[in-house]
Amino acid sequence: MSKLFLRLIAVSILCSLTASPALRAQSDAAKTFKANCVLCHSANGSGDSATGKALHAKDLRSDEVQKQTDAALAETISKGRGKMPAFGAKIKPDDVTKIVAYLRELAKQK
Repeated sequence: MSKLFLRLIAVSILCSLTASPALRAQSDAAKTFKANCVLCHSANGSGDSATGKALHAKDLRSDEVQKQTDAALAETISKGRGKMPAFGAKIKPDDVTKIVAYLRELAKQK
């Protein structure tokens, strides 16, 4: 019984070590999104917040947004567009790339 328990612990540790980089990247992107984007685009990316409605923020899950290339989305995040401010000075390029991937995941959850 104790050997089985030790094996289960070892497998759990191994699984957590291999999964943690992917989960951490997703978590980092979610945190960055929450800190910078939720005010206008809502937690689900819909733009259905009070600020988002007032500014006519895009639904980040929409076909219009999702059909854009990753590079185009990263440029919009970094340089801004229309009423959207530029975040290039605030968010590192690697984190912008993670946010773009996060936006793709939001669209899948729609």
